Amino acid sequence: MSTLVVRRLGLQEYLPVWEKMQDFTAKRDELTEDEVWLLQHPPVFTQGLNGKPEHILNVTNIPVVEIDRGGQVTFHGPGQLIVYCLIDLKRNKMGVRQMVSALENAVIDYLEDENVNARARKDAPGVYVNNAKVSALGLRVKRGCSYHGLSLNIDMDLSPFSRINPCGYKDLAITQLKSLGIDDSVETAEEKLLQKIIHQFDIDSISEVNGF
Repeated sequence: MSTLVVRRLGLQEYLPVWEKMQDFTAKRDELTEDEVWLLQHPPVFTQGLNGKPEHILNVTNIPVVEIDRGGQVTFHGPGQLIVYCLIDLKRNKMGVRQMVSALENAVIDYLEDENVNARARKDAPGVYVNNAKVSALGLRVKRGCSYHGLSLNIDMDLSPFSRINPCGYKDLAITQLKSLGIDDSVETAEEKLLQKIIHQFDIDSISEVNGF
């Protein structure tokens, strides 16, 4: 992968960003540069294409948005880093499983630098520390191009995860960097993880953009 456009978007409502991802993917062509969007969302539950209603236990006043990525229900909120990956997999000769592994490895490498031993699981995409999930992954591929991406819990209110079966798993433990002794802010984590993604995807250069 030669050039990557990186958009730093701050705190953004979920629905407009999802619509922009869909629009970008629908309109892109073989010359469109790949992009990574870095942001946070206000509190929201998102339910994937295969999502089962029984995994939503008690959402109270937090909205639930049914979306077009794979997987089950998860939670997004302030203090969680979101990395949306709008990548032409076909052009980059990359399969979905290869991309998922690259994103998981980027998170694992970041945590390893912080002396935290993390791992991926073949049966449940994401990154885990002592069987507690710290990073979730979900993608959608259309016309050979991906969107959606990963979330990494930094320093957030984890209590909404108790109102769902995260990713469809009952009693799945959820953790975050702060609980693992890593005091990085979302902005610091954003920069560190971006460097790991650049390495995993063998990117030659990046173009930074603030906003859409």
